[in-house]
Amino acid sequence: MSEKQEQKKKYTADEFFALTAENSLRCELYNGEIISQAVPSLEHQIIRAELYVKFRDFIKSRNGRCRALPPIDVKLDEYNTVVPDFLLVCDPSKLDERRCYGAPDFVAEILSLNSENDLITKLALYKQYGVREYWIISPRHRKTLVYFFEESSFPQIFSFEKLIPVNIYDGEFEINVSELIKD
Repeated sequence: MSEKQEQKKKYTADEFFALTAENSLRCELYNGEIISQAVPSLEHQIIRAELYVKFRDFIKSRNGRCRALPPIDVKLDEYNTVVPDFLLVCDPSKLDERRCYGAPDFVAEILSLNSENDLITKLALYKQYGVREYWIISPRHRKTLVYFFEESSFPQIFSFEKLIPVNIYDGEFEINVSELIKD
C-alpha cells in the first residue's frame, strides 16, 4: 500500500453530512470514502420520476403505509451513505426530515456513467444491510436486473417490454419499464 493510500481520510457519515449539507454536490460515502456521482441523463430522470409516480399511485390506491421517495440520503452505517435513484420505505421510524436511517425495503438504481457502483458496491451494501428488493435498470441495454434477497442472491433479468412483478407486493403490482419512457 502506498503512503498516499495510507493517509487517505476515512469519513464518517456525520462528517459526510456536514460536508455536503450546504452544497449541491452529487456524492455518496462508501466505506468512508466520498465518491462523486455522475449527472443523470434525461432518460434516467424520466425513468426515476415515472417509477416514483407508479409506486406512489399504487400505494395510495391500497391505502398503504410505505413511502415512495425520490433520491435522499440513506445512512446504512457509520461509513456508508448512499443516495438511491428511487426508494421505498415501509417503516416510518427510519425517516426524518432529511434522510433514511437503515435499509429501505425497495431500491431502484438507473445505470449511468458510474454503473460499477450500482452493480458491485451498492449491490453488496444493499444485500448486507437488508434491502428486500433491488432493481438495477439499464437504459443502455434495455434490461432490468431484479434482486429479491428474501428468496435468492441471483437476479432475474427482464427486458424493458416485459411486466416486472414487484416482489415485496407479492406480484400484485407490476411495472413495464418501456411504458415509463413513452412520450
